[in-house]
Amino acid sequence: MSITAAMVKELREKSGAGMMDCKKALAENNGDMEAAVDWLRTKGLAKAAKKAGRVAAEGLVGVASEGNKAAVIELNSETDFVARNEGFQDLVGKIALAALGTGGTLEAVSASDIDGKPATDAITDAIATIGENMTLRRTAKLEVSEGVVASYIHGAVSEGKGKIGVLVALQSSGDAAKLEALGRQIAMHVAASSPLSLNTEELDQAVIEREKSVFVEQARESGKPDNIIEKMVEGRLRKFYEEVTLVKQAFVIDPDKTVEQAVDALAKELGTDVKLTGFVRFALGEGIEKEEQDFAAEVAAASGQ
Repeated sequence: MSITAAMVKELREKSGAGMMDCKKALAENNGDMEAAVDWLRTKGLAKAAKKAGRVAAEGLVGVASEGNKAAVIELNSETDFVARNEGFQDLVGKIALAALGTGGTLEAVSASDIDGKPATDAITDAIATIGENMTLRRTAKLEVSEGVVASYIHGAVSEGKGKIGVLVALQSSGDAAKLEALGRQIAMHVAASSPLSLNTEELDQAVIEREKSVFVEQARESGKPDNIIEKMVEGRLRKFYEEVTLVKQAFVIDPDKTVEQAVDALAKELGTDVKLTGFVRFALGEGIEKEEQDFAAEVAAASGQ
């Protein structure tokens, strides 16, 4: 019997198993959908579907770099215990490495090759093996035509894998080792200070307007005239930009300088332009609403009480 793409898709939705596994299951069972589901279950490959509804807010952030490019990915699991699993760590590393060969989008990384199969299928296999829901939540890649993309992992559990991953891109024809050293320091700064954007121009306009409206209301309470209120608001916005934009933040390595001034100082030392072109910061699980359940309720649920 001919196995169609629609059949494979249907079985994949029913079982949660990988595409190639679904195709094989249908071939082994002459296209019989229910028999194919049972075949997958006997192989332990259909377990993944049962896990799919569970919240995955733990896991690891992984980074990989090569020459003038680097990638960062976040692979979530249900428990921190799984993040210590060598198989899970190995998968995170492979996905981050595969991301280097893509445009860095989630779609492209999900389709990238991991040991001869798409990353999505490799994750499904890991769900079946390890027994927890997993989600490739987000991916990013930075690249420069010349210079470095430095990376930093905070809370590392192994090389290139941990709780916070940062990439920092420095465009320059200068000494790569010195660029890398500063790039790593800036990446450490980003991990600690969590800037909202690279500069004022890239800051979300909605964020600016929200802050501005708060500052206006605060200034009006002073009872001062409008021209003074306007100056007060401008001053508070300037301070806000210094707090949330990377280039204007006080550099944690040398607080007497801003990050922008640290980059300019290196440019002067190298005798060539150095431009901070971008950064990415992934903190594990940020923005995911975790399920709250007390231990007693968990035990009761497990025992069927």
